[in-house]
Amino acid sequence: VQLQASGGGLVQAGGSLRLSCAASGRSFSSSAMGWFRQAPGKERGFVAGISWTGGSTYYVDSVKGRFTISRDNAKNTVYLRMNSLKPEDTAVYSCAATRPGVGVTTNNARYDYWGQGTQVTVSS
Repeated sequence: VQLQASGGGLVQAGGSLRLSCAASGRSFSSSAMGWFRQAPGKERGFVAGISWTGGSTYYVDSVKGRFTISRDNAKNTVYLRMNSLKPEDTAVYSCAATRPGVGVTTNNARYDYWGQGTQVTVSS
């Protein structure tokens, strides 16, 4: 079971990026998926989550209106579209999946599968 995140990079403030997280090894179509981020010297924190159907999404307040999480279960992939990026969005972004049947949650302890991170750097 593997989650592979990609799409990070260096962007100027106000710019956009789209992160992708491709799952392999088994289907995650029945799992909630989430994106988390960790900035230097800070703990990893929840950014966005999506239910297995895609019908429910949750965001940390600081990204509401700027970030959009989505998923394509046919491709076993979840996305994070990030617009109007700010320097404070700079962090390593990681994707995660719950076990099948677990609802979307902001609690990172409920996610059992984690991918490696992808660096997002926003310059001012």
